[in-house]
Amino acid sequence: MVEQSPYASLYENDPVYQMAVKQLRESASILGLSDDVVEALRHPEKLVQVKITVRRDNGKLETFLGWRSQHNSALGPYKGGIRYAETVTPGEVVALSMWMTWKCSLAGIPYGGGKGGVRVNPKTLSPRELEELSRKYFAAIAREVGPDVDIPAPDVNTNPQIMGWYYDEYSKIAGFHAWGVVTAKPVELGGLGVRVISTGYGTALSAREAAKRLFGGLEGRTVAVHGFGNVGIYTAKYLAEWGATVVAVSDSKGYVYNPRGINVEKAIEIKEKTGMVTDYREGDVKISSNHMELLELPVDILVPAAIENVITRENVNRIKAKLVVEGANGPTTPEAEKTLHEKGVVVVPDILANAGGVTMSWIEWSHNRMGCFLTEEEALSRLDKIMTINFNKVYDEWRKKYSIYPMRVAAYAIAVDRVVKAMKLRGWI
Repeated sequence: MVEQSPYASLYENDPVYQMAVKQLRESASILGLSDDVVEALRHPEKLVQVKITVRRDNGKLETFLGWRSQHNSALGPYKGGIRYAETVTPGEVVALSMWMTWKCSLAGIPYGGGKGGVRVNPKTLSPRELEELSRKYFAAIAREVGPDVDIPAPDVNTNPQIMGWYYDEYSKIAGFHAWGVVTAKPVELGGLGVRVISTGYGTALSAREAAKRLFGGLEGRTVAVHGFGNVGIYTAKYLAEWGATVVAVSDSKGYVYNPRGINVEKAIEIKEKTGMVTDYREGDVKISSNHMELLELPVDILVPAAIENVITRENVNRIKAKLVVEGANGPTTPEAEKTLHEKGVVVVPDILANAGGVTMSWIEWSHNRMGCFLTEEEALSRLDKIMTINFNKVYDEWRKKYSIYPMRVAAYAIAVDRVVKAMKLRGWI
């Protein structure tokens, strides 16, 4: 049986962690799970903190803290990204690793949940400093990870190049080419080129399938995407290609809105060129510096694809969309989700909607382990099939058994039940 983490005080008071636990408790209550099972599920199996000392280009030393949370391995090796941000906390990392457990379980892939982070603003580092930080962080957690133990991937402010440094550092320590130790690597190091688009592509797939059930399809439906980073860009791109009208997109600097639709390809070009989507000027477009206002626009589909806790009790009654598809992790608080459900708004939960990234990572990892490679077309086709089947499975389960609750309850019921059964079969509980 998994023992309670001795480091619980590091994360128990974190609001993101408390939100994750609240979601777990609500699902456990519906499933009839006992308090002791919930206690075993709410703590990570291991939480590692490491110190990373980097010599800056000016010769001074600077020390950063990093973490890796390994939440549950009943179904397989830990899986989850590593983020670089000044806001990273142990509680955030633990909560995200818990969500990864449910996400992997729901997707039906043989992984448990993990997550990592370093408290740093990577934009203040030179390329050399960033490489030193990355290599030292991964060397510090090298005993905790491995192709059959824990397989990290990119997250906020990390990318394939950083995964390449991780792969190289681990391979040096292990003494062999460990292609499967990380996913979303550069193609030349065994990665899949489509991995970078897969989370956004999967979010768009979830929106497409939900729109079929609610509206009869995407054609002509208006969409607002909050957050125009990797996830938001590709969500918007594919929804536009599949017939939806993307009317608004935002980044941290603000948002652009045109009720007749924006040119998504042009918006992507502007974002990549200037770093600010608010530099988009095509057509009769409204520009605002308050990106949070985008959430309240009169659209059919809202995709929160930036950060957690953006739909809250403060703004939930101003949400006008009839369908919310969570591209980000934890963008809707439990209280807000309950209100949305009471208003008839369908929320496709993050553990279902944004599972494209981890699913593509599994496709990459499994082929790395076999020593063979897929074409991009084959990989996307496999992702489309897996996510379409999973969405409709959850949707049907929700309508059949749990329709008085938000869809997240059905998703959690399937995911948590599978993990609990695996734990029982292994004799842990």
